[in-house]
Amino acid sequence: QRGIWFFSSYPEVELETVTVNVTIQDFVADVVSELLFRNKQHVSRETVFIFPVNSGTVVHTFYATMGDTRIEAMLWEKEEAQQLCKATSGMENLRYLQDQWDLWGPVFTCFLGTLPPNGEVAISLCYVQELPMQPDGAAQFCWPHELFPWRKYISCLFSEQEMSENLHFGICLKSARGVSHIAVNSRDIPLEYTSPDQTSAEAFLKLPPWMQDDLNLLVYYRGSHVLSAVVERRDPKAPPGSLLGDPVVMVTLRPNIPEVVANPGQLGEFLFLMDRSLFQHAQLSHLSSAHLSICPQNTLLFLLKSLPLGCFFNIYSFGATFKAFYPQSVEYTQESMDNAVGRISSICPDLGGCDLLGLLRSIYSTRLLHGHPRQLFIFIQRKISSEEEAVMAEVYRHRDHHRCFCFPTDRSDNFNLSQAMALETKGECVCIHSRMDMTSKAVKCLQRALQPLASGISLHWDLPPGLEVSMIRKAPEMIFQGHQSSIYARIHGQAQDPEAGEGAVTLRYHVGSQSFDYTLRFSLSPSADDRLPVHRMAMMHLLWKLAWEGTSRAEKDIWHSVVKSSLSLGVPSPFTSSVAVRMKQRDAWQCDSLPPDSSMLSSPSCNLVPCQLLWLRGFRPVWFKSAKFWMVQKCQFYLETLGCKADWDWTISPLSTRLCDFSGLRLVVALQKANGSWALTTALASALGLSKADVDRQRPSEDVQPTAWATVLVLVWLHQYKWKVSWPELLKAKACRWLQDQAEVQLDECLEAANSLLGCFVEPTIFRI
Repeated sequence: QRGIWFFSSYPEVELETVTVNVTIQDFVADVVSELLFRNKQHVSRETVFIFPVNSGTVVHTFYATMGDTRIEAMLWEKEEAQQLCKATSGMENLRYLQDQWDLWGPVFTCFLGTLPPNGEVAISLCYVQELPMQPDGAAQFCWPHELFPWRKYISCLFSEQEMSENLHFGICLKSARGVSHIAVNSRDIPLEYTSPDQTSAEAFLKLPPWMQDDLNLLVYYRGSHVLSAVVERRDPKAPPGSLLGDPVVMVTLRPNIPEVVANPGQLGEFLFLMDRSLFQHAQLSHLSSAHLSICPQNTLLFLLKSLPLGCFFNIYSFGATFKAFYPQSVEYTQESMDNAVGRISSICPDLGGCDLLGLLRSIYSTRLLHGHPRQLFIFIQRKISSEEEAVMAEVYRHRDHHRCFCFPTDRSDNFNLSQAMALETKGECVCIHSRMDMTSKAVKCLQRALQPLASGISLHWDLPPGLEVSMIRKAPEMIFQGHQSSIYARIHGQAQDPEAGEGAVTLRYHVGSQSFDYTLRFSLSPSADDRLPVHRMAMMHLLWKLAWEGTSRAEKDIWHSVVKSSLSLGVPSPFTSSVAVRMKQRDAWQCDSLPPDSSMLSSPSCNLVPCQLLWLRGFRPVWFKSAKFWMVQKCQFYLETLGCKADWDWTISPLSTRLCDFSGLRLVVALQKANGSWALTTALASALGLSKADVDRQRPSEDVQPTAWATVLVLVWLHQYKWKVSWPELLKAKACRWLQDQAEVQLDECLEAANSLLGCFVEPTIFRI
């Protein structure tokens, strides 16, 4: 996971010193950092600080010191902040930055003003962040290498000791389960335990001057990683009954999902969203093999044929307007599949607008089907104009209830948006290049979408009498394989037994027909943390929850309490906005202990500074670790620009493309039944390059059902494509399941006859799923 920092100014403003102190409790990090930059030029430079803000991060403190002046970002109630911004000169620069900057996505930005020659600016930034869990249970914290001190020619000019003087990186680790060990960029580093039971530890990093990679810190804990709980004490200064006045617990869930063989009843709701501009060549009656691999009609065909019986599906096409094949998702049967396949050719090209936002809102307004996880496959080519922020708000709002697999075409203006949608919903984004294979990539994502998942998730609490739990962020209905989810809850009331110091939470879920439950006991008397990182994260989720539920000024008590808590914790919300204030240091010290109040701005030593949360519309994503990916993308783009004819196709080589009879493959796929079998017909024999008479004559015996014989024959025929394309893998798996369900099918005799007829030798392992 990428760090949330990005400092933007002229390259001559160099990062000289970095001090970072990070406290990690299970899967939440509290970061306090200071960066010192210096203008190395002989002329003054205008500087601006920019950093991304993702949905798992709360930036609550920012200030910059330049000489005897401090610029501090503060939160105000939104309407009051808007009035203050109207009086702030230079706000138009933010609008210019929004459209001209090379970055993309939501960011916090603050103009720092003019930095004189050899002038310094010290940046202080504090944030809390949910940490992703690795497959082995480790918590991952990332610090980008761009925020190491300036290192050009450093290895030949300075020693490691001199270098380490400019980089101070302290780590404090806490976990009730016990801290096992930590690794930095795959190397274990020594820990100093600060408690006898090894539930807390410290480490100080000394990084070599030649280190060019991000600092990737992995923290390992003892015990199971299925359940983890962090309880944070109430703020003693807060009134009882408020969020700050109650303890808060953060529970991280990562269900153990065994690798089970997917059965034909694998459930799900699969929605395919097709940009109609992709169909501009659809009216060509015969597509060449070169066009076939990027043809959206063929992609839809393979996806539809690969779905399992018992799932639900729908197809949407969108342009200036959107249309659905069915008013709501329908069950996948032979009839519904045939109907959908027949309607693919009716999708007309549309090069007008792009109402993806309206389509998503329409989909999200339909009820979720119990037991059928919703997964969206979005194929997009045209630009979504200026609605990216609204699209992401909708996706974020429903992120716990669906997953997005996005397929933007190469050089699409929507690549970054597609990446963000996939990231928020824990799906996948695959760029479809002009010489890459749309069908193959889509089918691979469908294979992932069909993996086992945990469903029917519920949490059950066991607290001492007198204590209750109120959920702030509930557990999702399902968690996909390899994913985690963090929930937050308030613990309120008064325990009847003052000596009762423990509670328990039990996680229950299903994987297919199997049931699982895990219980974790946790202390109700944790050590105090004045910085309240868990409360800040819980507050962020509560604020968005109230915003989605439509809480407004009309509900004065709720609204006032939420805004007050947001301001006291420095947690941005839909009800607040940032305003930066420039003041002299002596005034800054006087204001530190005071809550934000516009009356303080009346002081002649204070003035307002352009500072705001913005949605940048540039070209480089800022939410994820993408440096190496962009290197590949740019290399590919330049090769195409130069007309390079090298074999650059990542999926199938040009030679194998020419050797494959894709029209025959398409016809064979089109003839497969919804249950995975093939009927023995003249059309099928022709598609296989055989005559119907030869196929009938080679059938092992009259006892072999024609459908079973045809299905084995097609499996052997498809096996010849294995080294060329991977598209039919799901189709073959469906066929094998169907064969296994048939009684008295002579697979050995059928396989021998199919090998003889097709002139090949395929082993019986072909029938393994």
